Amino acid sequence: MANSGLKKMLNLAIGEGLTSARANIFGHILNPTGKKSGHKVWRMKLFGQKVAEWYPHDINKDDPLVMARQQQERLSKLEMLKRRGKGPPKKGQGRRAAKRNK
Repeated sequence: MANSGLKKMLNLAIGEGLTSARANIFGHILNPTGKKSGHKVWRMKLFGQKVAEWYPHDINKDDPLVMARQQQERLSKLEMLKRRGKGPPKKGQGRRAAKRNK
């Protein structure tokens, strides 16, 4: 009976040694307790660069001349709206301020 217990212990030790050797050879992580670890997440490939490649590069943000032209167009449109009386109200003169003063 003691002999069978010794055999079990020997087989268990050999099995653990074999498992650890296999993990070292193939680059696996041993988790004998079976508890959760973050290794699965760390092993995943990063996908941020791939997502960034989906969208084309915006040349407008790099060129200061394009940005200046867009700003000038915005200002000229605002000037035209103000001349017609359709521009934004002065600070404190908007719709919310008018509601509060009633």
